[in-house]
Amino acid sequence: MSEFDAIFVGAGHNSLACAAHLALKGWKTAVFERNPVSGGAVQTREVTLPGFRHDLGAMNLSLFAGSAFHKKYANELKAAGLEFAPVADCFASVFPDGRWFGVSTDIEKTAVRLAGFSTEDADTWRRLVGGFMGEAEHLFRLLGSPMSGRALAGTAWNLWRKKGVSGALDTGKLLLSSPRAWLDETFASPEVKATLAAWGMHLDFAPDIAGGAVFPYLESMANQSFGMVLGKGGADTIIMALEGLLTAAGGKIAHDAEVAEILTSGGKATGIRLANGETHRATKAVIAGVAPGALPGKLLPKGSGDAGFDMAMKKFRHASGTMMIHLALDGLPDWKAGDELKKFAYVHVAPSLDQMARTYQQAVAGLLPDEPVLVVGQPTTVDPSRAPEGKHVLWVQVRALPAEVKGDAADEIAAGHWDAIKERYADRALQLIEAHAPGLAKKILGRAVFSPVDLERGNPNLVGGDQICGSHHISQNFLFRPARGYARWNTPIQNLHLVGAATWPGAGTGAGSGFMLAQQLGGA
Repeated sequence: MSEFDAIFVGAGHNSLACAAHLALKGWKTAVFERNPVSGGAVQTREVTLPGFRHDLGAMNLSLFAGSAFHKKYANELKAAGLEFAPVADCFASVFPDGRWFGVSTDIEKTAVRLAGFSTEDADTWRRLVGGFMGEAEHLFRLLGSPMSGRALAGTAWNLWRKKGVSGALDTGKLLLSSPRAWLDETFASPEVKATLAAWGMHLDFAPDIAGGAVFPYLESMANQSFGMVLGKGGADTIIMALEGLLTAAGGKIAHDAEVAEILTSGGKATGIRLANGETHRATKAVIAGVAPGALPGKLLPKGSGDAGFDMAMKKFRHASGTMMIHLALDGLPDWKAGDELKKFAYVHVAPSLDQMARTYQQAVAGLLPDEPVLVVGQPTTVDPSRAPEGKHVLWVQVRALPAEVKGDAADEIAAGHWDAIKERYADRALQLIEAHAPGLAKKILGRAVFSPVDLERGNPNLVGGDQICGSHHISQNFLFRPARGYARWNTPIQNLHLVGAATWPGAGTGAGSGFMLAQQLGGA
């Protein structure tokens, strides 16, 4: 039996960031990961052909680049190999009539594109960008603070002091509004609304879900103001750098080491037992980077001792599923809307608010959507190192999908297990891209499809193919993430903590839960 101050279950980026900070504070830390590599939903692998590196999950590293953890350890992470690829042409959407709209860091380019749809919207955009830094101060303070009544009160006080009652109420309204409500109040053009609303779908916010407006707002304004960041060579650059930072500080990482049980005694977490029977003792903390449902009856065979907590973990609501399609290409898609689209990191195929709402409802009903939302990532237009010279990779995220298929909204594919139908459904998704980029099929050199079931097999935290590890709807966010009374990464068991996307501040690559917990345990 080995003894450590802190033991981590799972080597996602939040666990690694937490372990690294504690190790640098003098804690003896160890991370145990069931898979042969670290990273969780942040991995890069050659899944099509040799030399083509595909981000299996997260591609956008802007949150990590702007995170408090990176700000503190930027030099050390760079020395450990972290390298970013900045993006100037961030995201765009294509429409059935052959037009497109995209956001670039050059505000004049963005404004000219906007004016092609609505001069009123172009003026609105300039006004929003002009006020973004003042608004962002409050939103980033909220998202970057531990979640407690005191933190909320502090944010509210700061809002009132700087914006007055009406301004504070406006911010509160934004936080509570659905994407459609905010977009309808703010913009005139249906195409502009659709382009921004697509970001809500990334976090399980269909156009009419309350609380989703803030995500299209933040993504659009942040991309306009700061641009986007990808990882040079792949998103796993942050994982390799975190591993380097951790091991240099004396931390241990064990792969192919599945944790079967979190050991407890007298209401306190005391260590872990691996699937191979090994046990390891933790004197200060056991930190689980797992989906909430993995605790009661599984990692905690007898539960936590608190029936309310256990029930909340079992009933934690996951978002709809996702399919990932990875393509090795002979060339970038020839977008018929214009070659300028080849410069963009992301191109959304999500033509309207109504289509996104319909897709979401079909998935919730257990149906294969007739027209899924597609997020088409073109990382090699920014970072050519991910593919052989002159070749490219395409990253296609298909949203939103049912975990279990009960039928097909298009009445073309019979209900069945994802293993049997995933290739046919991938064909449907690629045909949607082909409609906007004719000739794509002829450019494909290799293809790999990961269904919602495949995603969960590779990473049990992605329950039902939920890549964000839990819906961010209002009833499961802020003080309720993952459940009321447990928003500060605590559990009813002393010294047992929960981190990751299922906990505050939610999904993304910002390492927020890991770093804030590390500061809470070991000091800033």
